[in-house]
Amino acid sequence: MDAVTNWAGNVHFASELRRPRTVEELQELVAAAAKVRVLGTGHSFNRIADSTGELVSVLDLPKVVDVGADGVTVSAGLRYGEITAALQAQGLALHNLGSLPHISVSGACATGTHGSGDGNGPLADAVSSITFVAADGELVTLTRADPDFAGSVVSLGALGVVVSLTLDVQPAYQISQVVYDGLPVDRLESDFDAVMSSAYSVSAFTDWVDPDVMVWRKRRELEAPAPEWLGARLADGPRHPIKVMPAGYATQQGGVPGPWNERLPHFRLEFTPSNGDELQSEYFVPRDRAGEAIGVLRALGNRFAPVLQVSEVRTIAADDLWLSPSQGRDTVALHFTWIQDESLVRPVVDALEAALAPLGARPHWGKVFTGLTEQYPKVQDFIALANTHDPNGKFRNAYLDTYLPRG
Repeated sequence: MDAVTNWAGNVHFASELRRPRTVEELQELVAAAAKVRVLGTGHSFNRIADSTGELVSVLDLPKVVDVGADGVTVSAGLRYGEITAALQAQGLALHNLGSLPHISVSGACATGTHGSGDGNGPLADAVSSITFVAADGELVTLTRADPDFAGSVVSLGALGVVVSLTLDVQPAYQISQVVYDGLPVDRLESDFDAVMSSAYSVSAFTDWVDPDVMVWRKRRELEAPAPEWLGARLADGPRHPIKVMPAGYATQQGGVPGPWNERLPHFRLEFTPSNGDELQSEYFVPRDRAGEAIGVLRALGNRFAPVLQVSEVRTIAADDLWLSPSQGRDTVALHFTWIQDESLVRPVVDALEAALAPLGARPHWGKVFTGLTEQYPKVQDFIALANTHDPNGKFRNAYLDTYLPRG
């Protein structure tokens, strides 16, 4: 057993980590425990995974990547970088990926992790079936045909311990990634649709003080990039989202075509993108409030300056998953990478939430936030679903009691 922290080191878990090696061993552990929470690859920045009882990892369960007629079934603890390489080798692909290939499939889906792209739903949107160990130790499988399926994928670990998921696949495709420097921030605000619809996946990076924005465009159309675009200029070399970090950590840029799994993430699997000395927050606003949101952030730029390393703007297509940040609406994701000093970051987060609240902002479940969870309209439906699967609260912890309290 190992005492552990999360990836960033800002959370020290209360319990030692249990690492069952078979599903049967996991079932026995869950059935016998009074309290259980699951830790994935530790890329959450709050106490969502913490437990006063058993803290369990599924990373040592048998590794499965099984392509079938309904998609690919994968073991929950696999990292995206592992399954995408296996899919690419078979000429298959997923619809999208997050910025990090290092994160586990189950943890990413359970917390609403996403990539970017006007037509791309979050990573969990690809899930067509999910199997988890319920509070009594029995296996439960839900598919899209089940009425409660939409509440079971982005589940925050409240329904059980996920052991496998089936994901939709499509034929493999290539992506070319280009970076533009110097997009005027005024253009990001006034021409938001033109910027974000300019490629299959688009990310804009800024600190909300610098008048220029860096834009990463990932295109499925393999064509030579223009030297200038919307007042921005083609980068003269590779870039990292944080200017002081080594650009070699980032995936291939410069418009060089390559497999989807080696271009859609921002970072290469073989590198740790940073040393973890950071905190992160993220808020999601309706797509039609994008201009207002950018105006709010520009007004807060000087407040951000002492604690912000970089901010990223992305888009997500609407989906129907109950606790997904993009549930029911096309969405703009506003991401913040802070310094790792919670005493300085928290007051800024509180000011940010107050400013974004009138725009219907929702927080990312796995990052640093204070409130706004009431902006998720299906919260009460989810609490009822969790009570059905876990009537005695075996999978509940202080985090769930705070943000999803039982009625």
